[in-house]
Amino acid sequence: MASATITSKGQITIPQEIRDYLNLDTGSKVDFVIDENGAVKLIPLQVSIQTLSGFLHRPGMKSATLEEMEVAIQESSSDWT
Repeated sequence: MASATITSKGQITIPQEIRDYLNLDTGSKVDFVIDENGAVKLIPLQVSIQTLSGFLHRPGMKSATLEEMEVAIQESSSDWT
């Protein structure tokens, strides 16, 4: 298990094995989330599209085609004008 020490300024260095696992590099942004069990999770904010694939899927949900997405974007854009 990786561990880190908190400095007097409340800062930590994320261990290399964790940075490698999350594909974090200099300048990467992360978020801290407290889950329903009280565990704190470190979430990388700059993730590849491949990592997000299926993220919003719900059982029984129909996948949208690219054309359907473009129509939806245009329809919502017209609401702003």
